[in-house]
Amino acid sequence: MKCITRRQTPPHGTVSNCILVMKCLLTALQCVHFHLTSTLQAIYHLKCYSYCIFQYLHSFHLGEPKKYDPTFKGPIYNRGCTDIVCCILFIICILGYVAVGILAWSQGDPRKVIYPTDSRGQFCGQAGTPLETKPLLFYFNIMKCASPMVLLEFQCPTTQMCVEKCPDKFMTLLKAYTNKEDFKYYKNFCKEGLEGLTVTQILSSGLCPAMLTPSKPFTRRCFPALGQKKGGEITVGNNSKFDDGEGNIRDAKDLVAGVKNATVVIEARQVAMKIFEDYTQSWYWILIGLVIAMLISLLFIVLLRFLAGIMVWVMIVMVILVIGYGIFHCSMEYVSLKSEAGSNVTLKDLGFQTDFSVYLHIRQTWLAFIIILAIVEVIIILLLIFLRNRILIAIALIKEASRAIGYVMSALFYPLFTFALLSIVIAYWAVTAVFLSTSNQPIYKVFNETACDHSRKICEPANFSTSSMKAECPDSKCLFAFYGGETVYHKYLIGLQFYNVFLFFWCANFVTALGQMTLAGAFASYYWALVKPDDMPAFPIFSSLGRSLRYHTGSLAFGSLILSIIQIIRVLLEYIDHKLQGTQNKCTKFLLCCLKCCFWCLEKFIKFINRNAYIMVAIYGKNFCTSAKDAFFLLMRNMIRVAVLDKVTDFLLFLGKLLIVGLVGIFAFFFFSGRVKAFENTAPNLHYYWVPILTVVVGSYLIAHGFFSVYAMCVDTLFLCFCEDLERNDGSLARPYYMSASLHDILSENKAVEETEEPTQSSPHQPDDQHVQLKQ
Repeated sequence: MKCITRRQTPPHGTVSNCILVMKCLLTALQCVHFHLTSTLQAIYHLKCYSYCIFQYLHSFHLGEPKKYDPTFKGPIYNRGCTDIVCCILFIICILGYVAVGILAWSQGDPRKVIYPTDSRGQFCGQAGTPLETKPLLFYFNIMKCASPMVLLEFQCPTTQMCVEKCPDKFMTLLKAYTNKEDFKYYKNFCKEGLEGLTVTQILSSGLCPAMLTPSKPFTRRCFPALGQKKGGEITVGNNSKFDDGEGNIRDAKDLVAGVKNATVVIEARQVAMKIFEDYTQSWYWILIGLVIAMLISLLFIVLLRFLAGIMVWVMIVMVILVIGYGIFHCSMEYVSLKSEAGSNVTLKDLGFQTDFSVYLHIRQTWLAFIIILAIVEVIIILLLIFLRNRILIAIALIKEASRAIGYVMSALFYPLFTFALLSIVIAYWAVTAVFLSTSNQPIYKVFNETACDHSRKICEPANFSTSSMKAECPDSKCLFAFYGGETVYHKYLIGLQFYNVFLFFWCANFVTALGQMTLAGAFASYYWALVKPDDMPAFPIFSSLGRSLRYHTGSLAFGSLILSIIQIIRVLLEYIDHKLQGTQNKCTKFLLCCLKCCFWCLEKFIKFINRNAYIMVAIYGKNFCTSAKDAFFLLMRNMIRVAVLDKVTDFLLFLGKLLIVGLVGIFAFFFFSGRVKAFENTAPNLHYYWVPILTVVVGSYLIAHGFFSVYAMCVDTLFLCFCEDLERNDGSLARPYYMSASLHDILSENKAVEETEEPTQSSPHQPDDQHVQLKQ
């Protein structure tokens, strides 16, 4: 007994829908009654339910199928411009983006990120300035950094100046003043204008520190060279006590609080600077790794063109083996740490560490890696088992895509053009962001050890010594605090940063959309060619690229604008979530989580709609909204094929990306970590060897994604053209199919698989697969 017989075209309207639902329910009840005797048959009746739902969805108006048109021969060449308003808006925004960049470049100063700044706002060690030979920052009294004001203003309330090298001996101004050689050494850590002044005048004017302590440079700053004896006693320069220059004998431990707070100020910068230094040491090796990833991706794509079936199976086996090796390696690391002291500390107890290599000495870290990789391995194996029939069909579809790429070989190199455009977009955004963030002016504020009405008020260092603030607070100092400004430009600086981020998303999505439409137009030319390659353009990629830029810049801008708005909303939600951490209640946290999840799903859906809309624009030359509607309805009329065929192909291509990333990642790990003796002397010395490894892995995925996107776009285009071919033609002599015989066989296999797994069904727009005529 069949649950549902041959599908009929459902009537429209609410009453008809209700009748259809009742019929489906009655049919499903019959299925339940009939299959109640067997567990397998009980599972089968669930498919009856799902098919009823599928029929109900089809009761809604999903657009009219394409009619037969004897004049239609693929991408229309006689077309007009689409979405002109969006095109004009995009051009205006690009011109505004250029203006923002010019304004930022004229106001910004990246040196503020690189060099430490003294109390006057000058850069230590900057080339071409008087401070070029003084790269280190010296604190007059590091103990004043123990003040809570450090945490409020991120600035120590003590004079800071640039020096050539840190002091390496104990010395007080009072003692050095009486010795010519000592005073000459002491002047290296004093301001100018000491001639003729007494010790009291020098100290009261704040021209010299009261004392010097042995120090060492750390992130271009001089900090006391603290040590610890066996008994736990804190020392500085091998001494546990020192003279503070004011007649007091202090313990070395008094310096600890100041050093700790001073380090809080630069802790975030410290990690950033170490990462930056790692990039400067390893950038050429990173480029080599990315070039290797590019060559492997290109080789894989070329081999896929000629050996599609073999390469897909090799890819599947290699992915399983690479992940299996990852599990084996992590297991060996986990076992080897068993006897090491401190390796059983939990990640929760360890907390956040700026030195990420610490986590690799914890057994729990490797256990987490084992669990994650094992889960991924099991999921992939289960998917391969349950989708084995559809995978065979998907491999055949990839072979058909390889045949199409054989006629459009230039498509294999188009990702290089996309990479170049994206590199320009990313570089422009990054440079503009740096210049915008460093375009503030130096702000000076009053710092005082004791209570003062003018504390933390803005001051001018040039006339501060004669100002009323100095008179009312004699021990106060006017020191550099941060970079800011009160002009109109500085007030709207955050808006310019937002504009920079938004235009980055828009331009990046536009470049991606241009690539998708260009490839879609080229592969559609292949599909709808009556005689291949005679009926195809001489240069399909260049013809499609020209049509896209000449006629459909507005449509590309429209689709990428919608996607950019959603992405910028996601960024804002992440920013709000970051700002509200620690203060948000459970309701707020739940709401933000729901919003982030919803917009993530919406972004994926819009990307899916945009991708298919660009294919329709490339073929018919209509505007974005009309093309999106036509593509969506066409896919909905072929919902089952989308789920069981197109997405399985995407899964196989994703395995290819994983394989390339895994191979390059393993090579990068052994090279940068120094695990291979052959590269031990070649690998650069790094603070964090995971920095170049992570960069190479992410870059390899993006490169592999770019090359595999050619196949993915080819498969999507062929699939959409195939669905239209089925609706336009019926396989008769008068209306033969445009699809090749091999593609027809693939979809015939797919239909056979569907019939074995779904209740008997037939589309009103699709003829039987027997006695069809194909155009070759």
